[in-house]
Amino acid sequence: MTYTHTVARLGTEITRCEGEVHGRQSAGFGRRGLLTLGAAATLQACASVPDADDYLPPATDDPLQLHYALQVSLPESPLVFGNRTSLLRNGAQTFPAMFAALTAARDHINLEYFVVEDIESGGRRLSELLQGKLAQGVAVNIIYDAYGSLNTASSLFDQLRQAGAAVVEFNPLDPISALAGHSPNDRDHRKIMVVDGRIGFLGGINLARCYENPPSAGVPADGDMGKAYWRDSAIEIRGPAVARLQTLFFETWKQQKGGSYASASYFPPLPREGVQTIRIIGSTPGDNQPLYYLALERALRAAQHRIWLSSGYFVPPHQEREDLSKAARRGVDLQIVVPSHSDVESAVYAARATYGDLLKDGAHIYEMQNAVLHSKLATVDGVWTAIGSSNLDRRSVVFNNEVDAIILGTDTASQVEAVLRQDVAESHEVSRERWEHRPLNERVNELKARVWDYWM
Repeated sequence: MTYTHTVARLGTEITRCEGEVHGRQSAGFGRRGLLTLGAAATLQACASVPDADDYLPPATDDPLQLHYALQVSLPESPLVFGNRTSLLRNGAQTFPAMFAALTAARDHINLEYFVVEDIESGGRRLSELLQGKLAQGVAVNIIYDAYGSLNTASSLFDQLRQAGAAVVEFNPLDPISALAGHSPNDRDHRKIMVVDGRIGFLGGINLARCYENPPSAGVPADGDMGKAYWRDSAIEIRGPAVARLQTLFFETWKQQKGGSYASASYFPPLPREGVQTIRIIGSTPGDNQPLYYLALERALRAAQHRIWLSSGYFVPPHQEREDLSKAARRGVDLQIVVPSHSDVESAVYAARATYGDLLKDGAHIYEMQNAVLHSKLATVDGVWTAIGSSNLDRRSVVFNNEVDAIILGTDTASQVEAVLRQDVAESHEVSRERWEHRPLNERVNELKARVWDYWM
């Protein structure tokens, strides 16, 4: 694989509203800038998606017992009992919940996001809120991705540092930093907020202004996705699993040599607050066993009744596509919600190129209308749920720092199923006949996207 292909992939992959990043190639550091940077770096360009294991599920008719056995047998990142979850469907639900938690903070606030912008909720700016908390003696620590937050004014971070926040830039983009050993192709795609060590948020929603756009914004005719309605999800967690999010935050801080931060009660005792069992999975480039990928594969293979999922970038590796098709062939209700509009147009065509076998095998595929679908949700058999930052694409398995929650229990699964039903209602189903008779120009675009996807 050539260096040019890898860097071009990076320029395409991260050109998302992941904070209106779609305009960044004209911001003075597009693909040419990355090529200059890359001359001094060695990329993990040809890293491959590993084969999933061949673990055989136990024989049982109880879906919860089955999926529990599948998850508990995975190494590392243990299952944590006694949690309460609240699913947040979009920015209009997520930002008020986040700002309420931040406003109530008494000890510390930790933020790790691909995109950090000065978002607003209820007439109040994030910067204003954080500076107010710092003045009250609350510790504030922030990790932001250098590329994801490229369009964010450096004055925002300078202002927060001057107010007392500890701020770390993940994998800086200057050539000297690249010489230090990191690859510019490895990005921190996580979305983590932890408040007082007791409340955690994760999902697909960045601290990005585009999530302030209302559903009425739809998709502008001029194609400006920064002004579109972004349909994405997050989840709020209370209970013992929050400590795992906190651990992941500090692991990244240490890996990035973040230095000192204010003393605080980062790991308070956490009593049980609900009945949900959660595994928090933090993925990093070069994982010998990418746990989220393995957890998802096991759930797909064991599904008995239904698999419902959505993915903002649906370009699943070969084995995931095979397992989805096999599930549909054995009669599992497979429903997939994908975007019809995206800030990365080639991702839509790459997804459509995968529809054929899935439709033939009985899958139901829905393309969301009047929105930019960016969520990453999956639920299996009404008891197994995944929500986080990982897309169903190779980059999330191989290159990105990601964070995902695997949740066992009917409470969260029912919340996710309700959201996916609403997503389906706002989408057009793609019939096999329509797909097989699509115009030639669409086929050409799909072919080009799939060839390019090979180099992703």
